[in-house]
Amino acid sequence: MQSPQVHGIFDPATWTVTYVVHSGAKSDCVIIDSVLDYDPKSGRTRHDSADKVIDYVQANELKVAWILETHAHADHLTAAPYLQHKLGGKTAIGNHITTVQGVFKGIFNLENSFKTDGSQFDHLFAQDEAIHAGALTGKVLYVPGHTPACVAYQFGDAVFVGDTMFMPDVGTARCDFPGGDAKTLFASVKRILSLPPQTRLFMCHDYPPNGRDVQFETTVAQQRAHNVHVHDGITEAQFIQMRTQRDATLEMPVLILPAVQINIRAGHLPPKEDNGVAYVKIPLNAL
Repeated sequence: MQSPQVHGIFDPATWTVTYVVHSGAKSDCVIIDSVLDYDPKSGRTRHDSADKVIDYVQANELKVAWILETHAHADHLTAAPYLQHKLGGKTAIGNHITTVQGVFKGIFNLENSFKTDGSQFDHLFAQDEAIHAGALTGKVLYVPGHTPACVAYQFGDAVFVGDTMFMPDVGTARCDFPGGDAKTLFASVKRILSLPPQTRLFMCHDYPPNGRDVQFETTVAQQRAHNVHVHDGITEAQFIQMRTQRDATLEMPVLILPAVQINIRAGHLPPKEDNGVAYVKIPLNAL
């Protein structure tokens, strides 16, 4: 089994990890879950986080084959278009993104021309579809529950789980966004945890409790033994009860309103209006 090289770049503003996955210097690579810096107070964007990705890719003379999203994130904006412009590669996400686009087109009352067919991305992955990037080969795992469109990406012994789960001392993702479902998430987590015990699992986020340092790599064995929400022995009913009660106490992510609007567009900004400025909408009392 392949054991690809994995380089994680942590963004402290959004607690997000962007990954560059490759087979060594001068090989093809994939980028997973990039970050566009966004200031919610001013509405301004920057490319500091994405530029760190570019620096790493160029320093290692990598060729970008894919720029992947595990789902339409609610906690950060993707930098996929910027990275594609600078580095090339194809953008992609799971094919259930069309469901999410349909829901949020209604919530945000988006322009009639906004398509809900996923065509904003270069490719939509089906469940278990193969991914090819030079010597790297992988496949897509459909893992809904946090959202109805979540996928994980497996390359050899490395799986990039998105928001399905976090480090063992943090637990699992919330399920109270539109289309989320705790029972579905439990099944998705169990699918990941059925992989060989030594399988490396890479988190999309880390929210370190008790002052520990940021970490974003663990294993199936460690998750099965120690995950505070889904360790071995936790039943589906126990998980659903915990997740439902916990989700009821959580506030919405700070960036959910701009992030979802941008991310369902594959990171492209909304069309500029007649004054030359692009806008995101803030729906009142809708979420």
